[in-house]
Amino acid sequence: MAGPSVTKQVALFVNGKTYSLEIESRTTLAEALRERLDLTGTKVGCNRAECGTCTVLVDGRAVYSCTMLAVHAAGKNIQTIEGVAQAGKLDPLQQALMDEDGLQCGFCTPGMIMSLKALLNRKTDVSRRDVREAIAGNYCRCGAYPNIVEAVLKLGRNSSGAG
Repeated sequence: MAGPSVTKQVALFVNGKTYSLEIESRTTLAEALRERLDLTGTKVGCNRAECGTCTVLVDGRAVYSCTMLAVHAAGKNIQTIEGVAQAGKLDPLQQALMDEDGLQCGFCTPGMIMSLKALLNRKTDVSRRDVREAIAGNYCRCGAYPNIVEAVLKLGRNSSGAG
């Protein structure tokens, strides 16, 4: 039998803004983002860190928000898909995915983009293998992987002036 739930006051720094929330200590980051902050771009598919649809960046690292407790994200820099485009302008990665038809049904797209952002934040000159490894934990039922890989490689060529 479960005991009484314990609530905690936490400050989450999400997409450049600080939010003060009173949440149950068992609340996942995905739940806090979707249900408390109404940031529904982060999807939840499996709820056990297997599909990658819930991927967000925490201090620049790709993490599965469905298994990270929100209290553990307090004081960290969290970025969701809603924080990728700036001033109404798509991020170059988002634009490249659109240009190369790397977006199909869209359910996996937010998590896929966040995994790729983590890769591109730490390494600008990426190989096909780098891209494949970065999205290895993101499942796409539509099979858009080849287009996603090509979009990222093309983005790298365009940003380096080659191509």
